[in-house]
Amino acid sequence: MDKFTKLSGIAAPLPLVNIDTDMIIPKQFLKTIKRSGLGVNLFDEMRYDDDGKEIPDFVLNKPQYREAQILVAGDNFGCGSSREHAPWAIKDFGISCVIAPSYADIFYNNCFKNGILPIALPQEQVDVLMQDAEKGSNARIEVDLEAQTITSSDGEVFAFDVDPFKKHCLLNGLDDIGLTMEKAPSIDSFEAKSGAERPWV
Repeated sequence: MDKFTKLSGIAAPLPLVNIDTDMIIPKQFLKTIKRSGLGVNLFDEMRYDDDGKEIPDFVLNKPQYREAQILVAGDNFGCGSSREHAPWAIKDFGISCVIAPSYADIFYNNCFKNGILPIALPQEQVDVLMQDAEKGSNARIEVDLEAQTITSSDGEVFAFDVDPFKKHCLLNGLDDIGLTMEKAPSIDSFEAKSGAERPWV
């Protein structure tokens, strides 16, 4: 998993509440177990019409937001089913940070396990960043995980909270497998000792 330290990027505004995981990645795309390739279907039913053509008015289809790395969204983001494909699709599109007033718990935790930083801020602060994002590609928002700050394109700074353990994992690019591998020397030592004491096992 890539390390997340500091991100300066274009933010796409999506001022909708209760964006559920089926909106993020519809059920017909859940057949794969690969984390890659889902970005093209992110928000599929909002991005494309029935003929598969892009809907020009959808934010991620607009030229200024095609390279967005941050998503500013409404309350209760990621509600619905617990599908891990939702953060996979977001990450594969190129978005590494989501800013919203609140999240569904399972989605929130899945983000950290997939290299995405979900930031919860008070509604009034999200509103400021939403307006900032609406400026388009000329406005870049900076997210500093180490300092736990977000800086708008106008230089306004907002502090955010993050669980220390989840912060450690993102800063060091550690998913569940990576966390286990950090303990590899201890595991090897245990196995060697156990093998010597119980060779029949």
